[in-house]
Amino acid sequence: MNYTYIVRCKDDTLYCGWTNNLEKRLASHNAGTGAKYTRSRHPVTLVYFETFDTKEAAMSREYAIKQLSRQEKLKLIADFEKTKRPTL
Repeated sequence: MNYTYIVRCKDDTLYCGWTNNLEKRLASHNAGTGAKYTRSRHPVTLVYFETFDTKEAAMSREYAIKQLSRQEKLKLIADFEKTKRPTL
């Protein structure tokens, strides 16, 4: 399974990425070994994710989300939270 995800950093910024192991990726972000952007901004909290069959689909969705404004990303997160989807 492949995932596109958004995390909220401790400074309230958002980071979007993709992975094929969401739990491991979150752990690496929180250990300071995930992405350069999140190294100084951990801990991070998972606020959004989608699942995909292929990494290409997950990467494509990551790119699309990164093109959104912050307001659009916050709406995406709010809509996700309304569905009460469980976090990993």
